[in-house]
Amino acid sequence: MTALSRLSDNAWVRAAVGVAIAAVLVILPLTSAPFTNQTITRIAVFAVAVLGLNVVMGYAGQVSLGQIFFVGVGAYAAAITIRSDWGMALGFWGVVVGFVLAVVLSGVLGLIVSLAAARLRGLAIAMVTVALPIVGVPVAKRMSDLTGGSQGISARVFGAPEWTGLDNDQWQYYVVMTIGAAVFALTFFLVRGKYGRAFAIVKENEAVAASMGISPYRYKVLAFTTASMLGGVAGFLYLVAIQFTSPDTLSFGHSIELVIATIVGGAGSIVGSILGGVYYVLVPQLTNAVNPNSTAVVQGVVVLVVLFFLQGGLASLPRAIRRLVRRGRGSDVSASAATAPRNPDAEPPPDDAASSTRENRERHQA
Repeated sequence: MTALSRLSDNAWVRAAVGVAIAAVLVILPLTSAPFTNQTITRIAVFAVAVLGLNVVMGYAGQVSLGQIFFVGVGAYAAAITIRSDWGMALGFWGVVVGFVLAVVLSGVLGLIVSLAAARLRGLAIAMVTVALPIVGVPVAKRMSDLTGGSQGISARVFGAPEWTGLDNDQWQYYVVMTIGAAVFALTFFLVRGKYGRAFAIVKENEAVAASMGISPYRYKVLAFTTASMLGGVAGFLYLVAIQFTSPDTLSFGHSIELVIATIVGGAGSIVGSILGGVYYVLVPQLTNAVNPNSTAVVQGVVVLVVLFFLQGGLASLPRAIRRLVRRGRGSDVSASAATAPRNPDAEPPPDDAASSTRENRERHQA
């Protein structure tokens, strides 16, 4: 085991790294430009969306092409609640009610869909879930009294309180990061516990899961519902960060991009969800700044590189590096052994000497 792998496997080292990263994230918005804060906030928003997709695809092994639908539902539910007369009258508590409705409504819709989708497999599940964003966009446009139609709907969640001394971009950053961190922690404990073990067994072999008393149907429903609720959380956070939503939020193209972000970041990985959020936000942002026409090309190249060389996504990069280091050291040891000078005293006697020794022994015995 190399020194690098020993350090990475040490729980204290991992905890220290986690504390250091948390400290940086707390201090960062106080010293960064508003654009940087807004970018990191958007990364956190879509990391939560990818996390939900990771639960159903990465951990439970089910196909879902409709995660963005639940993000849109959460954003609309929160916006409609917050900008309503009674929502504005409630002030801060109106925002809390908007958050709860975003999560609950997305979860209920996810549960309804999962009750049918969980009985299906493969392409059939994909066809059911892909219908969600396809149907959601025209529905959002038709319900213009609530959703603002094609123009969308804006809602100011809340600005930074005066007593904080923060700017709005800093306040939004802290709100999104706090809720996002709580959601990631809860999901971590979910997938590391008995539910995560059950998800893994269902993903590997449903027949084996059933023989062990684990209901594949029940755990598929749980995975889909959890993913949809996380989508609702992401929708609320999207409204906090952007203060606006429209039918485009629910579009099928964004749903496919979320799936790609899950694969690139690393399916079945908490860290992979964060990296997926980074990919989802930064790649289009950077390519648009250089050449807007190159976005699709760059995204395609990144996906191909990950599929060919990092099947576990970007989250598996440290393991891949450690394997390469061990392989390189192993080849160095083999090469040094092959080129080492031989000790003639340790070599076996030649065949002639061995045969003469046997003849002398036989003559002596005779």
